[in-house]
Amino acid sequence: MDADLPNPAPAHPAAMPGPPAQPAAPPGTPVKRLLVPLGTLAAVASAFAYVGLVDPNQPGHYPVCPLFRFTGLYCPGCGGLRSAHDFITGHFAAAVHSNALAVAGYLLFAVGWVLWAVRSARGLPLRWTPSDRQFWLIGSAVVIFSVVRNLPFGSVLAP
Repeated sequence: MDADLPNPAPAHPAAMPGPPAQPAAPPGTPVKRLLVPLGTLAAVASAFAYVGLVDPNQPGHYPVCPLFRFTGLYCPGCGGLRSAHDFITGHFAAAVHSNALAVAGYLLFAVGWVLWAVRSARGLPLRWTPSDRQFWLIGSAVVIFSVVRNLPFGSVLAP
């Protein structure tokens, strides 16, 4: 009589008791999983090395910022190459004076890269989905930095 009854459908894995399933680690060794973060680091380090070797304070090596050239106003990136050069050569105070926002970006990149590398080595994705509020805060900080560095009292932020 039991043979005439249909087999019950297997329970959905989420409905089964027990610990939740962990996402499977991507195949490969930690070294393979680190290829993209290490490649990114190599590209950034190469760019920094070039800027460290070719001084942006010497005319003719890099183009002038178009906004500064045509308006005389500093954009958020003005002084970024000088900041990178000073940072890579160990002149940290000069780097902050050239572009404080860029120095903050270097430090945030370093922290983000370390998190990315550690999570990649462990086979975990790095997920950061910024909220609308975070986008607005970052954008507002960049705009405020840009405006203040062009005002007389903010000249300390000008390159």
